[in-house]
Amino acid sequence: MALAHAILASLVDRSCSGYDLAKQFDGSVGFFWSASHQQIYRELSKLEAQGWIASQIIPQEGRPDKKLYQVTEEGKQQLLEWIVQPCEPTPIKDDLLVKIFGGYVAQKQTILEELERHRQAHQEKLSTYKALEQRYFQNSQPLSEQAKFQYLTLLNGISYETYWLAWCEQAIRLLS
Repeated sequence: MALAHAILASLVDRSCSGYDLAKQFDGSVGFFWSASHQQIYRELSKLEAQGWIASQIIPQEGRPDKKLYQVTEEGKQQLLEWIVQPCEPTPIKDDLLVKIFGGYVAQKQTILEELERHRQAHQEKLSTYKALEQRYFQNSQPLSEQAKFQYLTLLNGISYETYWLAWCEQAIRLLS
């Protein structure tokens, strides 16, 4: 996936400024596709040059004008064409697993500390995801079609973090 598609998917429902998009990215798409704010701004310029998004300048008093971006019909078509293309599962590329694989050459305490650090990080991320689930998806009303797709990505994140947390705890027990 290219950053362009992540941005198009984020903008397809509503227009927003680059700043708001970067903040939104941090709390949604950014959970599974990371990009710096600088990368997002660069990509917005490219997408606008390609005609996949358009911008509108909103004058503001006492501060710089705001530039709102929205997906064009061409951008929607590009997103649709990308969505219908099959994608391969992403191969695992994880530093921790390489460290564990060769961990027997290091002091066990070093590996245990690294596992504990990862366990805490996965616990924090799981807590964040669970809070998002409570905030956005515990309503008794049926989910909209859009919300169903967004909830599916959150459920994947919850499953992913739950798995890693359980694995870290299992590894710590095994090595302790």
